[in-house]
Amino acid sequence: MKSLEAITYEPQLSYMQTQQAINYIKTTFSQELAKVLNLTLVSAPLFVESGTGINDDLNGSESSVRFTPSNIESGLEIVHSLAKWKRMALKQYNFSAHAGLYTNMQAIRQSELLDHTHSLLVDQWDWELIIHQSDRNLSMLQTIVEKIYAILLSVEEDIQKMFPHIQKELPPKITFITTQNLLEDYPKHSPKERETAITKKYGAVFLMQIGGALSDGNTHDGRSPDYDDWSLNGDILVYNSVFDEAFELSSMGIRVDESKLVEQLAVAQCEERLQHTYHQFIVNNELPFTIGGGIGQSRLCQFLLKKAHIGEVQVSHWPDEIVKFCELKGIPLL
Repeated sequence: MKSLEAITYEPQLSYMQTQQAINYIKTTFSQELAKVLNLTLVSAPLFVESGTGINDDLNGSESSVRFTPSNIESGLEIVHSLAKWKRMALKQYNFSAHAGLYTNMQAIRQSELLDHTHSLLVDQWDWELIIHQSDRNLSMLQTIVEKIYAILLSVEEDIQKMFPHIQKELPPKITFITTQNLLEDYPKHSPKERETAITKKYGAVFLMQIGGALSDGNTHDGRSPDYDDWSLNGDILVYNSVFDEAFELSSMGIRVDESKLVEQLAVAQCEERLQHTYHQFIVNNELPFTIGGGIGQSRLCQFLLKKAHIGEVQVSHWPDEIVKFCELKGIPLL
């Protein structure tokens, strides 16, 4: 993998071209996503009530931004994502099977380690689709992944037509592989090195079964135990030629049912979450079966427009050392 310090970089688009492309990508991708998956755009919260279990716990170690308004007794916290809120909203809004919702989610992740792909600001299409209990299987998961990947291919082709000097890189089809098989293929590599090796080989992969322990006793990556079913989830990863490494565009999965929730909370040693409002809804079978995920808006723009830094496609805040480094390398932060 190349370090950002080692790359030779020159932006392929001007400031105005970049803004034009960002607008096109966000508009076109969201419209196609809604059409292909039968989703309705809905309003979404920036913050939720603390202690309800509704916020996304990510890896379980990240702290959320919290505040207590003067006229509200309970504390509120800025969302990390809407992984759990969406499932509750589908019930509240009375969606039917094989229909769902999506949102233009913005969040703050104050614990994020900032680099060329990670920002304090997270913007993504958070989507969720109601399925039948019988749809909770690998075939359904892979079908949805292939539909999303087809949209990625279409938007990449559009961008190449708009800006012919930006070369297409995505392969015609996405490859499916489990984290266990990836470990067996690259036993001496770290998880991130494995991801780079497999995406460099195939161009685009859906890496499945993230969260549970592998044969070496380790997990490939952390995943909260209370929304994805670890046996039916995964990440869409692509090979990023700008800095020669795997690049995550989306995290998604079929959501836990009652038995998987209890099982995974026990493995993660956080059974106390069962007392939270959200978890009680699942235990009591009061929420629909769903599949859902998040697709990074700035991440997608960064990849398709061959940008070296996520700050080239979103306005965030960066420490002085990153700002100075980008100035030195000719990377224009917004």
